Amino acid sequence: MAGQFRSYVWDPLLILSQIVLMQTVYYGSLGLWLALVDALVRSSPSLDQIFDAEILGFSTPPGRLSMMSFILNALTCALGLLYFIRRGKQCLDFTVTVHFFHLLGCWFYSSRFPSALTWWLVQAVCIALMAVIGEYLCMRTELKEIPLNSAPKSNV
Repeated sequence: MAGQFRSYVWDPLLILSQIVLMQTVYYGSLGLWLALVDALVRSSPSLDQIFDAEILGFSTPPGRLSMMSFILNALTCALGLLYFIRRGKQCLDFTVTVHFFHLLGCWFYSSRFPSALTWWLVQAVCIALMAVIGEYLCMRTELKEIPLNSAPKSNV
């Protein structure tokens, strides 16, 4: 099977490293977006903004700004899917995995299962945005023409 374009061999080390990399992209970019938003409104950064489900909400300005940061983070993570996963078929899998581990992190941090409706809505919107945009970007690169001849074309 050396002549195949893509290898479909089960590689758990590659998958595990991609999961760790996407978690790093997720929390790194979320931290940057929250720091930027906090700097704009002169608020103090806190881990509660990332892991406390009760922070997100439409009624308070910090809640709305945190929701905006999560949405912008979904767009940033879609770029992470493009650069690190590179497969349109796997975008939904990695997106759900990232958000599942975020759910576990929120549950562990606050010692209770997230029950706020706005938290679940924001996570659903972020999953949809990250998966759809990431898949679109990956599919665009997968469908690019593959040059068969590298020699310059001659005009005859």
